[in-house]
Amino acid sequence: MQDVDIHAIATRVLWAAFALSMAFGAISQRTQFCTMGAVADIVTMGDWTRMRMWVLAMAVAMLGFNAMVALGWLDAGDSIYASPRLRWLSALLGGLLFGFGMVLGSGCGSKTLVRVGGGSLKSLVVFVVMGLAAFATLKGITAVARVATVDAVAVNVPAGQDLPSLLSAATGVAKETLALVLGGAFATAMALWVLMRPEGRSADVLLAGLGVGAVVAGVWWVSGRLGHVAEDPNTLQEAFVATNSQRMESLTFVAPLAYTLDWLMFYSDRSKVLTLGIVSTFGVVAGSALYALATRAFRWEGFRGAEDTANHLVGAVLMGVGGVTALGCTIGQGLSGLSTLAIGSFIALASIIAGAVAALRYQAWRVQRGQ
Repeated sequence: MQDVDIHAIATRVLWAAFALSMAFGAISQRTQFCTMGAVADIVTMGDWTRMRMWVLAMAVAMLGFNAMVALGWLDAGDSIYASPRLRWLSALLGGLLFGFGMVLGSGCGSKTLVRVGGGSLKSLVVFVVMGLAAFATLKGITAVARVATVDAVAVNVPAGQDLPSLLSAATGVAKETLALVLGGAFATAMALWVLMRPEGRSADVLLAGLGVGAVVAGVWWVSGRLGHVAEDPNTLQEAFVATNSQRMESLTFVAPLAYTLDWLMFYSDRSKVLTLGIVSTFGVVAGSALYALATRAFRWEGFRGAEDTANHLVGAVLMGVGGVTALGCTIGQGLSGLSTLAIGSFIALASIIAGAVAALRYQAWRVQRGQ
């Protein structure tokens, strides 16, 4: 058997993920790429420009991932999103909590990191509280409640819950072929919707959509191809190097915030090592900060008062609990998960948007009531 240098592979994976996440942070800072902002623009102003950014990013990520599946490089079943157990209630409830929380917290996990890089001290507080809530929902008190309640409600899908696997089992057509056909069809339809309006062809929309989507697809390649080992010499089993889940991963920003805090607090513990999720967290902050400093957009920002502080704290807790329960955030489920064409990702994404709309309506009601 050929010798495999796991440490060297891990180093390459971590540096590549850090570079790609820096690009994500810089692009997001430059274009104001933000899912919560996209939904808010529609609800409050009827402006769909930023939503077109997000949809174009979905299209690019979906096309990239499924092209790699068709080439035999990746398999959706190697990710957490396309597992045979469809926890639909977790995706539904977790998505609602996350969507509501991201409005109260002024942005999702990725936007929180971008804002930290731009000088927002209140986003730094959101980062810490969200990470703690996520860790509790991964391994602590809310984890016990999650496992005993919503996670217990599930449907077993032997073929895997991604659409290519489901249709392959039903029709006998090769999964790789279906991935290319379905991924291409969805991506084309979404890209056409984006480009049909003049605002969808603006420089910011194209940069954010093409850039963010390409980064998500790139991290899939880094984790699933560059970091894949057919047989780990230490365990003699297949491995995806430098991931927290021990499976193929792309960008997501809920659980990685918890792992980042864990790594920082227990740095001297040699069992705590850098992972793709942790370096991606640092990378987004670094990329955002470099762009903000280079363009003189860096500004210190604090809370406006007690109510603003309370809203952000509640929002951070809801995002931490909801994001882990739903297996991801607007990036984790809305881009990375959706690119695999997993049913659970469609449910989670719809729930996140519904939760965000409900929170925006709630805030508008509060304002009207106070007048």
